[in-house]
Amino acid sequence: MKNFMSISFMFLSITTFLLSISQCAVVPSDANLIQQICKRTPNFDLCVTSLASDPQSSTADVNGLALIMVDVLKAKATSTLNLINQQLTKSPALKQPLTSCASNYNAILTADIPEGIEALQKGDPKFAETGANDAAVEADICEAGFKGKSPLTNSNKLVHDTSAVTAAIVRNLL
Repeated sequence: MKNFMSISFMFLSITTFLLSISQCAVVPSDANLIQQICKRTPNFDLCVTSLASDPQSSTADVNGLALIMVDVLKAKATSTLNLINQQLTKSPALKQPLTSCASNYNAILTADIPEGIEALQKGDPKFAETGANDAAVEADICEAGFKGKSPLTNSNKLVHDTSAVTAAIVRNLL
């Protein structure tokens, strides 16, 4: 009986050890998921940097990564809209294109982003991809409205590129 209990305890200890090792192995595969997904996007570095900025990305599935990128896109669009509003007070000569840009970025924040979030939450990634692509178009329209040098070029490019990465991640769900 004593040998049986010793063997049972040893078996239980080995099983617990093996389970803990297998759980530790999950983390590298999740890190690999980010690398694999980001390789399928038009901007690998932006993708990895954006996803790595959110601690939830290390345990997220593809849908979770897409939601994280939508949040990143929302933050970049919000920052750009704030910049537009600052420029409106500083650059009266650019009032018309800046006002137009404010409208573009309001569309991103009130239509495209909510559409993407809702679509991902409901399991309909096609609409999330459309929302991300629309956000890229809005940023491009804003930039084109200056017909020359724009004080928003860097921000518009960042929103465009983040939108393209978001759409590419969402495509993995189709």
